[in-house]
This record gives sequence, C-alpha cells and structure tokens, in this order.
Amino acid sequence: MPHYNYVAVDEKSGREMKGSIEAASEAMAAAELRKAGLFATKIKEASKKKKGGGLNINLDFQFGPSVINRKLLMVTTRQLATLLEAGLPLIRSLRTLQRQCKDKMAQKVLCGVADAVETGSTFSEALSLYPATFDKLFLNMVRAGEAAGAMETILSRLAGFMEKTARLAGKVKSAMIYPSVVISLALLVTTGLMIFIVPSFTKIFKELLEGDPLPGITQFLIDTSEWMKTRWYFLLAAPIVLITGIKLAYKNKYGKYGLDWVLYNMPILGPIVSKTAIARFSRTLGTLMSAGVPVLNALIIVRDTSGNELVARAVMKVHDAVKEGEGISKPLGAAKVFPQMVISMIEVGEETGRMPDMLEKVANTYDEEVDNAVDALTSLLEPIMIVVLAVIVGTIVIGLFAPLATIIQKLS
Repeated sequence: MPHYNYVAVDEKSGREMKGSIEAASEAMAAAELRKAGLFATKIKEASKKKKGGGLNINLDFQFGPSVINRKLLMVTTRQLATLLEAGLPLIRSLRTLQRQCKDKMAQKVLCGVADAVETGSTFSEALSLYPATFDKLFLNMVRAGEAAGAMETILSRLAGFMEKTARLAGKVKSAMIYPSVVISLALLVTTGLMIFIVPSFTKIFKELLEGDPLPGITQFLIDTSEWMKTRWYFLLAAPIVLITGIKLAYKNKYGKYGLDWVLYNMPILGPIVSKTAIARFSRTLGTLMSAGVPVLNALIIVRDTSGNELVARAVMKVHDAVKEGEGISKPLGAAKVFPQMVISMIEVGEETGRMPDMLEKVANTYDEEVDNAVDALTSLLEPIMIVVLAVIVGTIVIGLFAPLATIIQKLS
C-alpha cells in the first residue's frame, strides 16, 4: 500500500504534528488519522524517489480536479438539505440531485460521491475525493453533522452560510464595477486625446507661433504627448507589471501580509476590507462552533479560509493561546486587528456560553455595516470621479487653447 505524508492537529492538545501513514487511499488515510484523534490538514502521497517532505494538499484522487461552480454548489447544498429533511436517504437524495442537475461537472461529482457512499465510505470521506469543490470548511461541517447525527441541520446551516457569504461578496463586487468601468473609459479617452489630438495642435502651434514660447501648461501637454507616443510600450507594460507583481507578492506570505496591511489601512477602501474580514471571520467561526467542531480545529479552518493574512496571523495567535488554556477574547484583542466592540461581544459570548450566537450577531452586524459602507463609497466615488474627469479634461482644453490669444494677435 502507498505511504502518505500528513500534517495533522491533535484534537485533544491542539498540537500540530507531521508524519507518514500507510493506507489504501488518501480518504482512508484521513479516516485512520481521525480514529487516532488527529485532524488532518494536509495529506499527500509520498514520492517514490523521495519519501517525506511533501506537505502540500493534493487530494484529487483518481477522479481528477473536478470543480463545481460556487453558486451551483450553494444551490445543491440547499437542495440536499431539503431532501434529507423530507426523510429521503442520503444515497437516494444524491441520485435525485444527479438526475436533476444539468451541469455535467456537477453530475460527475455527485455520481462519484454517491458511488463512494454506496461502497461503504462515509459522506465526508466521499466528499474529500473532490477537494477542489469541497473545501475544509465544507468537509468539517459534514463531519460534525455525521458525528451529531444531524446531517440535514448542518447542511442547512452550511447552505445559509454560503448564501450570506456570496451575498456579501456580490455586494462588494457590484459596487466596484461602476467606478472601474468609468475609470477605465476615462483613461482610454485621455490616452486617445494625448496621442492623437494633441500632436495635431502641436503642428499648428509651430507653424503659427513661429518659434514663440508656449505657455507652461501647453508645453507640459505637448511634452507628455510626445513621451506617450514614443514610450507607448510603457503604457502597455505598466498594468501587466503591476498585476504580475501583485500576484507574485500574494504567493509570498510576507508580500501578502504587506498588501493586506495596505488594503486594511487604506483611508476609503480600508473600512470595507476590514469589515468584510470581520464578518467572514465571525460567520465562519460561529458556523463551525454551532456545528460542534472543536474550537482548535475550527480556528485552524478559519485561519486557512480567512483570505486575509492579518486575520490569519491573529487567528493563529488565538489558536496558540487557546491551546494553552486561555479564552478567545484576550488574545484576539492583543492582536489589534479587530475593533473593541467585536472583542467585547466575543467576551460576553464566552461568559454566557453562547459564543456561536454572539459570533452570528457580530457577523450580521458587520454585514449591514459593509452594505452601508459600500453604499457610502459608491455615492462618494461618483462626485470624486466627476471632479477628477473635469480636472483632466479641463487641463487639456486650457492647455490647447491657451496659445490662441497669441495666435490671434499675430494673425490680426
């Protein structure tokens, strides 16, 4: 049988452990680790040439990296929860969804999951064969549902979580579309004026002014136009270099931390980024804890799914403190990432023993604040863009018409 390298967390002590295990498949390796009280975070088959050291996720199994669209996965999860609540067995529910689904990739995944369950695998083990579709949050929620015997309730909570998360992300993206389109069009129009229109006026000025000096603003426009005509490749390369640099920075933990810090502390965009991160943290942790996932495992999942390096580092500090017997609120406050109101609400949740409910309230509160912040940003961007465009166009117009007084005097 093949050997698998793994990284796992001891569910009792919370310590991270590394090692290898012999199993028939990756799903079986994960199952054996769970029996030993270990929560696997990374599993990869050991290389035949070099055993050990490979610790990146690679759970594609023999089915390949099949991916279901996130929106379709959300709908499918809600439908599966409804079928289970109606009393249908799991396999029959999966087959029903498979027949009704029109997406071929989703049919393939549902068929593979149903086949695995029919051959004796648990639902979570079957889902783990498709890690590109079912992330750690999804898998651990399902495992908690299996342990509690309340799969339909857990799937319903998971579907609700996905719906609220998608709504929040959609709100932010839709708000960014309008200013992005306007700014892009403004840049194109300005570039066209500088490259094609200004040079025509330059020829007229040279013929009619006969060597007389041009006004400073006109000369600046002409110099800028000449630079853009002769250095046009810089204009094309600049966005490519910028996007590539950002992507490369995000692949490095230090670069990602720096970029996330900049976004988190920006004057206008920063509040939306921070409130979105707080809402995501609170809803993810609250959903996992309400499903019965152990708090140390839940914190690791929150760290890996936070999408923000500042939040991920803060959550890791909380994990280490909880492992030593502390609560969540104090180390979270010491990280200085979340506002005091959030810390206070979490502290109240700890004292009353209603942490999941309190986290849900925090998430709902910050969802509303994100909505308000996005609306405020949209209303603020419109006049700002109008003023900026007016300044750009006005500068070009003034620069081009400033020499006309001198030209008219010469002609008269």
